[in-house]
Amino acid sequence: MTVELDDMKHAWQTLQVQLEQQQRLHQRLLMESRLDKMRHGLRPLVLGQSIQLAFGVAIMLWGISFWSVRMEVLHWLIVGVLVQLLGMSLVLAAARNLHLIQRIDYAAPILEIQQRLAALRAWRVRVEAPVFAVIGSFAWIPLVLMEIQLDDERVAPKLDIFLLAPWLVSHLILCGCVSLALVVVVFWLVRWAGHRRWLENNFAGKCVQKAESMLEQIAQFKQE
Repeated sequence: MTVELDDMKHAWQTLQVQLEQQQRLHQRLLMESRLDKMRHGLRPLVLGQSIQLAFGVAIMLWGISFWSVRMEVLHWLIVGVLVQLLGMSLVLAAARNLHLIQRIDYAAPILEIQQRLAALRAWRVRVEAPVFAVIGSFAWIPLVLMEIQLDDERVAPKLDIFLLAPWLVSHLILCGCVSLALVVVVFWLVRWAGHRRWLENNFAGKCVQKAESMLEQIAQFKQE
């Protein structure tokens, strides 16, 4: 009788160990599956930033090609350099986003992954969004001036829009200031209405939000 009880006890302990092993394996597979979904969920952001980087390089080269043949005219040199700087800002922002995404180690502890993702959110919300809100209010001005000048030069190479219509530049700058003022007002109204989190989520992007949600599910699952 004692031998049978010992055998039953041993069998029960063996079964319990097997069940614990299966449970740990199931948890690990589930976590890997969700982390893999998170990795795939960030791919649209990677693709978008890669396109932005290529577009930024094209804008930068366009600006260089413009001012490099007009270095003797100061205002066109400035316009071309501004367009080049716009392209550089697009490249740098995209490179920063891609770097932050690349730093996410999906084999690391969940807390570390959350910290890396939080760094990506902080960059997009606190730095990238406000900087490009300001840049976007004025960046179109040198682009418009360049396009007008190039069109005029096709008709008459010696035409200069700055000399023919000096009021146009002032008008465009005023429009830029109005655009920036509208951005500030809208931002203030959204915060005043209590939708700051909604605004920050839009700045961060849907890919980052989905990744954060996936990490929260994994963290809750580990606690259970």
